[in-house]
Amino acid sequence: MRLAASLLFSSAIAAIAFEWPQLLGPARNGVSPEPAKLSLQKPRLLWKKQVGAGFSSPVVAGGKLILFHRQADKEIVECMNARTGERIWAFEYATAYRDDFGFDEGPRGTPTVSNGRVYTHGAEGVLHALDLSTGRKLWRVDTYSKFGVRKGFFGAAASPLVGDAVYLNVGGLAAFDKSDGKVLWTATSDEAGYSSPISATIAGKLTILCFTRAGLLGVDPGNGKVRFQFPWRSRSHASVNAALPVVVGDLVFVSASYSTGAAVVDLGGSAPKVVWSLDDTLSNHYATSVHKDGFLFGYHGRQEMGQSLRCIEFRTGKVRWSVDDFGAGTVTLLGGKLLLIREGGEAVLAAASAEGFRPESRTQLLPGVVRSYPAIAGSVVYLRNTETLAAYGLN
Repeated sequence: MRLAASLLFSSAIAAIAFEWPQLLGPARNGVSPEPAKLSLQKPRLLWKKQVGAGFSSPVVAGGKLILFHRQADKEIVECMNARTGERIWAFEYATAYRDDFGFDEGPRGTPTVSNGRVYTHGAEGVLHALDLSTGRKLWRVDTYSKFGVRKGFFGAAASPLVGDAVYLNVGGLAAFDKSDGKVLWTATSDEAGYSSPISATIAGKLTILCFTRAGLLGVDPGNGKVRFQFPWRSRSHASVNAALPVVVGDLVFVSASYSTGAAVVDLGGSAPKVVWSLDDTLSNHYATSVHKDGFLFGYHGRQEMGQSLRCIEFRTGKVRWSVDDFGAGTVTLLGGKLLLIREGGEAVLAAASAEGFRPESRTQLLPGVVRSYPAIAGSVVYLRNTETLAAYGLN
């Protein structure tokens, strides 16, 4: 069973290597398989269009782009031609979500495309499965009602992970049958969180990892049995765990802001073992860091306080370099280089080097505010801000 599940995840990644079908790309780790020759020196605007509210990122699969956004009092899953931006179909439903802090009231969770289906998780916790070709609704689960989930600070924000089942952070972790949405199992009853689950082979076993409100959770994908728990959260109630774990072998990096800090945990033994933990090295507020050649690259500090861009040693936490007051944004490994999309809409391409921050090219793409991750497919970067979606050719 474990071997079959492992092959399922591996074959799925291989089949979609040059697409961007889910949060953080094909392997859900912020790494693009696009070639290193791509450049920001002369980006070509291919198309752009006005869209609704939301922090949900675009995804691309089978020549189709899926965007999950909100217009008026409806959440809309829109399918477009990735080359032209022309609408192919749209699925919409009513929403009454209101943000308690006056922020954007659109969906936060990024859609996942898998085997001809689109899975979305709206701001009010509604999970949908749609047919990729037509947009026809296949099934629906109101996770807030099903599990008694409280709204939390910023509504539902987790993105579905699809393997043998659909896995979702609904506070604890839950698995749903892909064919009909039936709940297969649940694990823990943590408060609602903002990080999304990932799959990884830990100690030789395929494991679903989720950074819940309480900390790092690892479960058996077949039955939901808890394999390990590593408590990691702020002492402050007004805090979130949002960045995804970063896995390197049996070592896992977890990070959060709000005086929580970062840690690398060794999960190869009978119980989690802390390799290091620090609060002043790489505390991720909402953007997930990326790993390359033994180093982590990401944003340190609170978004509203002018984050620093940093490189640290994965196994020690030692800061190799830091660009103070760089500001918030996202980071993706593109052709082995860092693609940084700053909140103000500037894109920066830099060497992923521990020797220092070395920008190679930079350009202003969309105006701010840009908080959603880009999608990268076929030498094209798809990017959205609060009201516009655009496609830029980088070759």
